[in-house]
This record gives sequence, structure tokens and C-alpha cells, in this order.
Amino acid sequence: MAEKEIMFNEAMEQLEEIVRQLEQGDVPLEQALTLYQKGMELSKVCHDKLQNAEKQLVTMMNDGKEVPANIETDGPAI
Repeated sequence: MAEKEIMFNEAMEQLEEIVRQLEQGDVPLEQALTLYQKGMELSKVCHDKLQNAEKQLVTMMNDGKEVPANIETDGPAI
């Protein structure tokens, strides 16, 4: 059975909860390791979703013939 795809905001909420639990410092080692692993998985999900969103935005902008400004190479604003 396929796993339900998690939404970005759901992943962020779960990741924030894991961080909160780990920061409290009273989590047993075994549970902390499990939480850390789950946090790393959620972090990858969030990272991948952000990269996909960025690619979609660039594609949409290029389809509309707009080219995103490159702050580093466009020089200072006048």
C-alpha cells in the first residue's frame, strides 16, 4: 500500500514538534535517535518540496518570458 504523501506544512509542523521535543532534553536516547531520524526524513521532504517549487516558479517565469533577477550579478540598484 502506498504511503500518503505528506504536505509541506504538515512536514514542517512535525519537524518543529520533533525539534521541540529534542530541545527539552528529557527524551530517552533510543527515542531521541528515532526522533532524529524522523526529523532528518522530514527535513529532506521539505527540502525536496522547496526545490520543486523553485523549479516550477523558474519554469513559469521563463514561460512568461520573465527572467528572475540575479542579485549577485545584476549589480546594485540605482
